[in-house]
Amino acid sequence: MCEASETLDGLDRRIILATQEGLPLDPQPYQRIADKLGVPTGLIQARLGQMLADGRLRRIAAVPNHYRLGYTANGMSVWDIPDEVVDSIGEQVGGLDFVSHCYRRPRYLPEWPYNFFAMVHGRSREEVEALVAQIAALLGDASRGHEVLFSTRILKKTGMRFSPKE
Repeated sequence: MCEASETLDGLDRRIILATQEGLPLDPQPYQRIADKLGVPTGLIQARLGQMLADGRLRRIAAVPNHYRLGYTANGMSVWDIPDEVVDSIGEQVGGLDFVSHCYRRPRYLPEWPYNFFAMVHGRSREEVEALVAQIAALLGDASRGHEVLFSTRILKKTGMRFSPKE
């Protein structure tokens, strides 16, 4: 996104600065941004849509605080999956409603044989373990082993931020 920052015009930059901490918690968030920037609401929506379409923005999404929602057991399940099937397995696992995100990562043999990660949130460790068991059942023989790494603290979850002077 650093390269993209060079291609932002003044309004796009102002929109990013106005939204990078999150959309206003309001029934009409785009209207609030438009009011703040002094432009029509449709222009805000169009410009955000264009930035999504051309890759200057990756996504506009909610980032929930799982702890405040009661999901205090957060487990990153890590899996040893054959490299030739990990992408198709990722599609399946990523489609499960209880997996918030999943991705492929390199192995670091012999210490770290895992190449596929899937985040599961639950209200207890037992609930997370039961959900991970569902993933294991789905994977069957494609899983050569797995572990669940439980969160021990909350880290700040933010993306890249522009400063007003950039």
